[in-house]
Amino acid sequence: MPQQIDLLVTNIGTLVTPLGNHPRGGIEMQELQVIAGAAVAIHAGRIAWVGQEQEVQGALQGVEILATIDAGGRLVTPGLVDPHTHLVHGGSREHELALKRSGVPYLEILARGGGIHSTVNATRNTSEDALYSKALSSLNEMMLQGVTTVEAKSGYGLTLEDELKQLRVAKRLQENHPLTLVSTFMGAHAVPPEYKGREEEYVDLIVDEMLPRVTDEGLAEFCDVFCEQGVFTIEQSRHILMEGKRNGLIPKIHADEIVTLGGAQLAAEVGAISAEHLLASSDEGLQEMAEGGVIPVLLPGTSFNLGLTEHARARDMIDRYDLPVAIATDYNPGSCPTESIQLIISLASVNLKMTPEEILTACTINAANALGRGFEIGTIEAGKRADLAIFDAPSLAYLPYHFGINHTHGVIKDGRVLVWNRAIVSGEGEA
Repeated sequence: MPQQIDLLVTNIGTLVTPLGNHPRGGIEMQELQVIAGAAVAIHAGRIAWVGQEQEVQGALQGVEILATIDAGGRLVTPGLVDPHTHLVHGGSREHELALKRSGVPYLEILARGGGIHSTVNATRNTSEDALYSKALSSLNEMMLQGVTTVEAKSGYGLTLEDELKQLRVAKRLQENHPLTLVSTFMGAHAVPPEYKGREEEYVDLIVDEMLPRVTDEGLAEFCDVFCEQGVFTIEQSRHILMEGKRNGLIPKIHADEIVTLGGAQLAAEVGAISAEHLLASSDEGLQEMAEGGVIPVLLPGTSFNLGLTEHARARDMIDRYDLPVAIATDYNPGSCPTESIQLIISLASVNLKMTPEEILTACTINAANALGRGFEIGTIEAGKRADLAIFDAPSLAYLPYHFGINHTHGVIKDGRVLVWNRAIVSGEGEA
């Protein structure tokens, strides 16, 4: 125990957290520590002590406590982790709503120059400062939802300079905003219209020019590819991801979202840390992911917003394959324009048939491991970063049950109170 505590969080009604650093699959996703009447002591941005309040207060005898906050008998969980977003982009795509509702498939909208291509045009024509302001607003919305760590992908520039522009915005946010922001390079999000019919040339551009610049400037930690029919083939995706690895970027993959292409198997083959979407993954693909230690990141908001009747097979992933499922918003301007992780929590319950315990595991320790950060965040344990979400909820099950509102009362990030009484009190980043 340190000689000084920077912040003591008292009067926690119920504290609920997974334990350990590793991703949790199968029945382990249900196993949470629950402490009634808890307190958390924080020093130097990390958790120094957690337990029942009487126990913590006893351990702090003779220790100087600089500040105390009262959780008011509320529910406390680890800060939530959103491991799949397209945070930095220009424009919006509400004009596509009528097409989607009339049944036009996503890949057809893309072929007409809509979809990703529409956002590419908007992003290319938006200044870096304007992209920053737009992304900052969304990041603050995520913080108000109880999120303390966010992944952000590029992929709406599709030229060297515009991809770098997106990633530089994300880096600026990392430097100026208190939330942890993790960057992923996704130049392989679509083949830009100017390369239509010359797809291999665009793959060469990614490999020969984009990847080296991204890594030389330290702008990303991961490399992602949209491996899908009509976008990037298995062979192209393998080439890009392996070259990304050679450049020091950890593979991720948008896999089997629309058709069963084999993206899940490719994720296992290239040693991807995660595979995302997975609505159409085969049993073989899920088995290979399990054997390869790949974390499935499921995006129930996307299938909901696209009006699909079939969703990712979360129950099979958990029950049959012991996969450590994570969930994320997939915040983007086309298929899932929402920053609300709490909406995703409700959709994971309704459409993925996940239990409240599995859902919390999915958006804390498993999501943290999908970003390679399970050793730092995702649980409330001594030594980990002091990232906490405080909810106006009587129980964990109340979060997916009472849907459509924001339950967040407070957010603590690295021991710093960022949100209190549903308002930002610190940490909006530069204007």
